[in-house]
Amino acid sequence: MKVIRVFYKGKTFYGALTDQKVYPLDKEAKQFGTIPLKDVQLLPLVVPSKIVCVGLNYKAHARELKMNIPEEPVLFLKPPSSIIGTGEDIVYPKMSKNVHYEGELAVIIGKQCKNVSPKDAPDYIFGFTCANDVTARDLQQKDGQWTRAKGFDTFCPIGPWIETEFRHMEDLTLKTIVNGEVRQEGQTSDMIVTPFELVSFISSIMTLLPGDVILTGTPPGVGELKPGDEVHVEIEGLGTLINKVVEEK
Repeated sequence: MKVIRVFYKGKTFYGALTDQKVYPLDKEAKQFGTIPLKDVQLLPLVVPSKIVCVGLNYKAHARELKMNIPEEPVLFLKPPSSIIGTGEDIVYPKMSKNVHYEGELAVIIGKQCKNVSPKDAPDYIFGFTCANDVTARDLQQKDGQWTRAKGFDTFCPIGPWIETEFRHMEDLTLKTIVNGEVRQEGQTSDMIVTPFELVSFISSIMTLLPGDVILTGTPPGVGELKPGDEVHVEIEGLGTLINKVVEEK
């Protein structure tokens, strides 16, 4: 099932998307019946308490950077205020001169999760979607820490919907396409730590809450974005996340 979050007639709610029609899932919104997609305002998919990200989680990306494979997942956080949805603009901050795309698979948590095993992790996942871990690379290198570089408003596009049927996530193709040119292409089978293992590992450190997002790392081929670019993150079976890059006013 493809799930989106929308605003319609004064109410914010989740709906199932089928054939350009929205079927409200929230009890109070079911009064609206079936709604044409063109009549609703699309909202960012979730309002998480946190966005937990994983650095260097593809073997090919580690080889590309000539770095050793980490012994444990390398974690960092992006603020919830960085989330935007498909169709919204990535704002290129005046503070940076070198902003990069990082196409990723995102996990959306469905229920409170603490100290779960990889085997039980699927029971705590609501679904999966596409994400772009936008990064001001010059600020990342300057600071040594990653918070500023990855924390700007609009630096975490996710979408276009949450796919709740996720039986096979082990070998999906992920592509990042900028202005029609494929810049990144990788397979989720190249991950060092699987999404279910990541949920288990992260939940051993912090309690994951419904709506929380885990970005699972990026394949090789990260590179620069410029104002005016249109960037697509496309994952097999999960749709395409589309955002344009605009200059900060």
